[in-house]
Amino acid sequence: MSTLDQKPVRTLGVLLHPTALPSSPGCGSLGSPSREWLKLLANNQIGVWQVLPLSPPDKTGSPYSSPSSFALNPMLLDARDLVDQGFLPENALDDFFVGSVESSSVDFRYAESRAEKLGHLLRRFWPDQSKERHLEFNDWSRDQFWLEDHSCFMELRRQYDGLPWWEWPVQFAQRHRKYLTRWRMQNEHNLLEHSLLQWHLDRQLISIKKLARELGVVLFGDLPFYVARDSADVWSNRGLFSILKDGELKVQSGVPPDYFSSTGQLWGTPIYRWHIHHLNRFRWWRRRFARQLKQVDLLRIDHFRALVEYWEVSGSSLTAENGSWKKSPGKSLLELLQKDCMGPLPLVAEDLGVITPEVEALRDKFQLPGMKILQFAFNGDLENPYLPENIKGNRWVIYTGTHDNQTTISWWNESDEQTKDRVRSRFGGSVDAPGWQLLELALSSEACLTVAPLQDLLHLDDDSRFNTPGTVGNNWKWRLRSFDSEICGALKGYGERGVFWKRSFESSFGLVRPSENL
Repeated sequence: MSTLDQKPVRTLGVLLHPTALPSSPGCGSLGSPSREWLKLLANNQIGVWQVLPLSPPDKTGSPYSSPSSFALNPMLLDARDLVDQGFLPENALDDFFVGSVESSSVDFRYAESRAEKLGHLLRRFWPDQSKERHLEFNDWSRDQFWLEDHSCFMELRRQYDGLPWWEWPVQFAQRHRKYLTRWRMQNEHNLLEHSLLQWHLDRQLISIKKLARELGVVLFGDLPFYVARDSADVWSNRGLFSILKDGELKVQSGVPPDYFSSTGQLWGTPIYRWHIHHLNRFRWWRRRFARQLKQVDLLRIDHFRALVEYWEVSGSSLTAENGSWKKSPGKSLLELLQKDCMGPLPLVAEDLGVITPEVEALRDKFQLPGMKILQFAFNGDLENPYLPENIKGNRWVIYTGTHDNQTTISWWNESDEQTKDRVRSRFGGSVDAPGWQLLELALSSEACLTVAPLQDLLHLDDDSRFNTPGTVGNNWKWRLRSFDSEICGALKGYGERGVFWKRSFESSFGLVRPSENL
């Protein structure tokens, strides 16, 4: 087993979604909260900031079921920066409900309302902006093939009280050209609001990425494999998805029954019509990756195994039991993406669960790092692939847990005595700080990147858990109150355990050249 001194690279990362940052009303933002967070990471020798998808969330707050896989989340737009940069006058926010900036919970209702009001204000003061800014916006808009469909989709959704697109009047649900063209002309100002929001979000995220590069911090993003049925993606590209004209699913995604669920998981998202994607050389997919890799440096592909084979279930099924495995052309897609990147792919494969040799072969062919979760390691099997000593080679990202897991302290408290004894045996019989002790085990492995959810560094229990899969109503809401001394102390203690990964595009993670070259 490698030791810390033998490792050329052992980088530390923290998993924290921007909505959980403090010091802005409703939820975190891409303004000063993100800048302060990046500086805290860099000052404490932590080289990676991992986030969840930055796209707009669904009604439950989940960023994994977004109305657009190309757009950014308007709730993350920083209003203070808009004023400071002259896009809004100083008094524009005088009557703006400021909300609590020290809440321990994201207020989705307020954050969504706030984003809508910002859209109104940006459109209202847009005529006052300089000619240069108008030209910059127009040039950017022309380069965003997805923007018009996204703006139309979000405005129609607003006008029809949030109904899914298949319940809109037929001329809009079916995208009748004559009606849609007339409607666009009649709603020109409202559509501008959505486009301006996305432009400013893009500008703020580019600024954050630039700062991260200057500080030597890698931005690590997340790409859901499937897209939501009720999304601009499906509404505007129906031929690419297994969906009927009336919006009903022909077939849908999920995973088969396993140890955790006797009926499997039914996800309700449309399957890709892979033969169509293959015929057009995966144009939609390649645009999607290019968009993501302009926003972040490193990207996790959720449900990676579906690039080899996917579980297909009838659209009318109520459980995932009676599906079947189907082959997908992931190798062809990754080959084209590699050409687009002109080098190794800056991707991480989410290869958790039951993974076949074919999936491992595809991951290894493109030299993609895989994932290891320490909470899965202690079932008594000495061959368990998540045990630190069984993690061979450095092409791995190792976690104590992810956003979908229990926090480590709650996992420990709810583990049976056999599991606890297996963990205790590695520490001479004493486990006083489960999150930190699991981190020590992670650092004893050969993985070149260790990532900890911030909750584990702060010894927080499941009251601060970010998501409990299969439940709705209380997920995605956890948030920091402030960057207090406890957080600063936790980051300092964590940073002292690793080797800071100074920003380099010649790293083993495939960051060969700036993603702006895509």
